[in-house]
Amino acid sequence: MQLGVVFPQTEIGSDPGAVRDYAQAAEALGYEHLLVFDHVLGADASKREEWNRPYSHVDTFHEPFVLFGYLAGITERLQMTTGILILPQRQAALVAKQAAAVDVLTGGRLRLGIGVGWNDVEYEALGESFRNRGRRCEEQIELMRALWTQDIVNFEGRYHKVTHAGINPLPVQQPIPVWFGGGADQVVDRIGRLGDGWFPQFQPDSAGQERIGQMRELAAKAGRDPASIGIEGRLNYADGAEAWNRATEAWAECGATHLSINTMRAGLPNPDAHIKAIEEFKQAVSG
Repeated sequence: MQLGVVFPQTEIGSDPGAVRDYAQAAEALGYEHLLVFDHVLGADASKREEWNRPYSHVDTFHEPFVLFGYLAGITERLQMTTGILILPQRQAALVAKQAAAVDVLTGGRLRLGIGVGWNDVEYEALGESFRNRGRRCEEQIELMRALWTQDIVNFEGRYHKVTHAGINPLPVQQPIPVWFGGGADQVVDRIGRLGDGWFPQFQPDSAGQERIGQMRELAAKAGRDPASIGIEGRLNYADGAEAWNRATEAWAECGATHLSINTMRAGLPNPDAHIKAIEEFKQAVSG
């Protein structure tokens, strides 16, 4: 399995030196990818009658494409991964352009994880519909793949229209790999039909294995090779070394191709502590 780190988005702060040190440390330790979460806006929970969501306006989120542009110049091998970018709250052609730019600047090191999200506040502010986000995202992927692989695109769908136009430069990867986050039935179906990979939101137990099996069956029905669809598991540093080893073995049994360690919400006091944590994890699972 390819090992990666979850960028400690909400805890690393806004010092560019800390961001640089963390990414370069991850690369030096031999991690192969850096996974970044995405939120454009956080809601003010005090103004909502009920707010049981994991993030609000007090949580820090670096913008993924801008962050990757910065990291492109200070890393050499580390793959840039969104896990996940909320695609339907953005314009598809603009995402295609931004993703292509990152892929060019990193020499083909982008993996674009996408999802439909849960924060209607962001959709409202960005002027996109929250209600049809699932249906739109399928068309967005079709359009983006065309823009990544064709000099000139002529596209007319239900939600998007491009008349004899294209992006330049095209990405190194044609097309850029598109992975999905989430676990609803509609998402599993999309992964089977359209996805290059999956970020499952469950544990690698018997129920998780069954869910992965369902996705692979859907892929086979769509005429695709199920083994070509990647799977990325995720571990929490806060769970401790014994749990890491158990979960690593369980994800391997599930056929996971990628595995990431998340050091957030572990009570780590500063960016240096996050670096020490990923060093400890790397030694534990590689030792």
